[in-house]
Amino acid sequence: MANKELLDVIIIGGGPAGLSAALVLGRARKRVVVIDEGKPRNAVTQEAHGFLTRDGIRPSELRRLAMEDISRYPSVSFVRHAVTGITGADGHFQASTSEGEVLAAKKLLFAVGMKDRPLDIPGLAEVYGKSAFVCPYCDGWELRDEPLVIINSGPELMHFAPIISGWSNRLTFCTHGPDGLTDEQREELGRHQIPLHTSPIRAIDSRDGIVQQVLLEDGTVIPCRGIFFKPDLVPGSDLPQQLGCEISDTGVVAVDMLGMVGATNVPGIYSAGDIASRMHQAIAAASMGSLTAASINSQLNLEAWQSQGTSQ
Repeated sequence: MANKELLDVIIIGGGPAGLSAALVLGRARKRVVVIDEGKPRNAVTQEAHGFLTRDGIRPSELRRLAMEDISRYPSVSFVRHAVTGITGADGHFQASTSEGEVLAAKKLLFAVGMKDRPLDIPGLAEVYGKSAFVCPYCDGWELRDEPLVIINSGPELMHFAPIISGWSNRLTFCTHGPDGLTDEQREELGRHQIPLHTSPIRAIDSRDGIVQQVLLEDGTVIPCRGIFFKPDLVPGSDLPQQLGCEISDTGVVAVDMLGMVGATNVPGIYSAGDIASRMHQAIAAASMGSLTAASINSQLNLEAWQSQGTSQ
């Protein structure tokens, strides 16, 4: 079923970035639809941390409160579907949903986040979000001073090492295969007395979601109480790339961070949150969503201003 109304903005994705953008645009009196399929990446997360006034909140509760705030602005509505296709261009995009609905809007905002590829280490899925995490800023406090296993390799391991050491110095690094390090980097880890294991991980033993030990193929057993690992992520949707949006070397949608914040290389298409940044924190995504919404609103107001001046 086609919706005849030409909206101002379609927001695809209902996480912190998309909801923050919807709030700003609603307050700016823009007609907005948020389309979200209800399958957030942080569904495994027990608590969200580092979000001012909401530290420790369940992500589902954060979304509920956000939607409650947004509901005060009648120009914003929500559709619980997946977007299956997009056609059109700046000024008149059309988004088709999994339920056969077609919505039209002048601008698009992708806030679809990232998704985890299937975890290939036996036992990791059972502890993910409970005692295995990807971001120490989000979950490091809860594992402070505990014995930790860090699953990472190559340059990112060396970048991560001094960062995680601020929460615990009881560290063991497992690269789950070739370490990708130079001799100098291995020596640096040795100077800090950090064990480094390259044997593949055979299994992660846990109890009620709390890791007990990591077992390696070479027979090594590493007792621990927490894990930080490098996730294997893919964009939450391939629609931005299909529409011609440039993808950066880091796998996110390239956006303007200085001028029209959140603008992609395709006119009328914007992106915010984890899909457009490597800073995967809820508060950072919400901030980016807010700034991008302001950019979209400014552009819509400018276009309306110019159109009114021409018609007089």
